[in-house]
Amino acid sequence: MNLSELLPFTPAVVDDVINVEGDDPIAKRLRELGFVSGEPVRIVARGPIGADPLLVQIGFTRFALRRSEAQRVRVHVAS
Repeated sequence: MNLSELLPFTPAVVDDVINVEGDDPIAKRLRELGFVSGEPVRIVARGPIGADPLLVQIGFTRFALRRSEAQRVRVHVAS
């Protein structure tokens, strides 16, 4: 599933970040920020209009991501 589909406060783990097209600078930046395989992640809040942006926590750091950016991050629900 994509990070944008994750329900708030559901613990998940990053699988990978996919490139939308060729050398995707947004996907590259997400990897640099710590969205790498095995990292725990969760949605902390969603914006009021169209659930955009998403407040995402990875480790102890929080980021505001657009839904289009969060769609690049593949995750699975932590067991």
